[in-house]
Formats: sequence, structure tokens, C-alpha cells
Amino acid sequence: MSLESPLVSAAASAARVRILPHGPLDLLRQLAIWFGFLYAYRYTRGVADRNPYEAFQNGLRVADIEHRVTGLWELSLQSFVASSGLLRETTSWTYWHSQFTVLGLALLWVYLRRNERFVRVRNTLLLANLIGLVGFVLVPTAPPRMFPELGFVDTLAGFGINHDSAIVRADANPYAAMPSLHAADALIIGISLALLVRPRWLKALWLLWPIWVWFSVIATGNHFWLDILAGIVVAAIAAAVVNFKYLRRRLTPAPA
Repeated sequence: MSLESPLVSAAASAARVRILPHGPLDLLRQLAIWFGFLYAYRYTRGVADRNPYEAFQNGLRVADIEHRVTGLWELSLQSFVASSGLLRETTSWTYWHSQFTVLGLALLWVYLRRNERFVRVRNTLLLANLIGLVGFVLVPTAPPRMFPELGFVDTLAGFGINHDSAIVRADANPYAAMPSLHAADALIIGISLALLVRPRWLKALWLLWPIWVWFSVIATGNHFWLDILAGIVVAAIAAAVVNFKYLRRRLTPAPA
């Protein structure tokens, strides 16, 4: 028994290391960082939505620019999605769960299975969201669903989600359309997971993930395509800043 206990203890310790790469305290620290940021987001939301008039004016400016450049083709997309109950359900589910459920599970997988890449992925997401928060405060922008007079429909209302409910109002910024953090976060997660998973079919699915999210947030009336474009730019800036040293090492030719 005395010889077996150390072996059992060593095996248990090895199993804990495999499950939690740096132990439970590090996992708690990572959770504290993430939820601390979410708390900061909720606080910033209270600052960003103090001027509804400015937010609606900015939303109308975005609509006007799009109308001049490409026309409001989002209306046609919404009509197409409205014709299919399956599309209405899946796009609404995607909008509601992509930002927290899918993102959170993807981050957890990276932490547990590809821990050496976790910090870069986490920091890229945090920086993208920080840039987005600055944008929300400086330029609050109402989403398309708040302009029914232009023909937009809030499809999430039909999905059973009431934007005016106490829970949704506590956790969401109603004037956070520009830039689209749904678009930025989906792009960061999609590319990161495509680089980290091994099966080719899974790589392809993760590369398609941001495209599907972009489609969904437009279809549900929560973003214009210009919001999506701004989100892509935000994701690119965050990725470039976080990965600058790594990219410089990879791109710098080895000395002869």
C-alpha cells in the first residue's frame, strides 16, 4: 500500500496537469480576466447609451452611405431569410449564441488543448473588444432593427427575444452597431480555430464560421454591412498588434 500510494498520487497529478495545463489557480485567473472585462463592458454600456438621439443619427448616416453606395440590399437579405422558418431560427440562434456561448467554449478548448496559443488568442479578442468599446462610446450607433420605417425587421422578436426585457437590457448595449464585435470576434475565433484544429473538414467549418455569423447579424437586422466591415478592420488591427513580434520573427529572413 505504501508503494502504491505514491504511484497513484503521481498519476492523479499527471491527470490534473493534462486537464488543466497550469493548474486550477491559473484557470481561475483566466476566468477573472474575462469576466472582469465583461463587467467593464457592462459599465461602458451605461456610458455609451446616454445619447439615443446621436445613436439614431449615426445609424441613419450609415444607412444613407450604404444607400448611396450599394443600396440597402440588407432588406432583400432579410426578406429572403424571412421566407424560411429554418433560416429565421438558425440566424437568430447564431446571433444570440455566437458572441458568448460559441466564443466561450472555443476559448476554453484552446486553453485546455492548445494552451501555448491561448494567450495570443485571448489578447487578440480582448484588444478587439476594447477598440470596439472605444468606438461605442465615441460614436454610438443604432442598429438597422431600430429603423422599421426603412423596412428593417427585428427578427429576434419572433425568436422570443425581447430587446426591452430587463435581462437583455442589462447585458446588451442597444447602440453598439459600429463596429460589429460579432463580426470581429467571429473572425478571430474562426481563423484561430482553423489554424489549431487538425481535421481538414473542421478547418473548413471554422473558416466558414465568420461568414455565417456576418450573414446572421445582417439577416437579424442587428448590423449593416458597413458595421461588419468596421468589425473586420478592428479584428485585423488587434491581430496585428498582438501578433506583431511573432509575425516579425516569421517574416524576417534568417541571417546568411
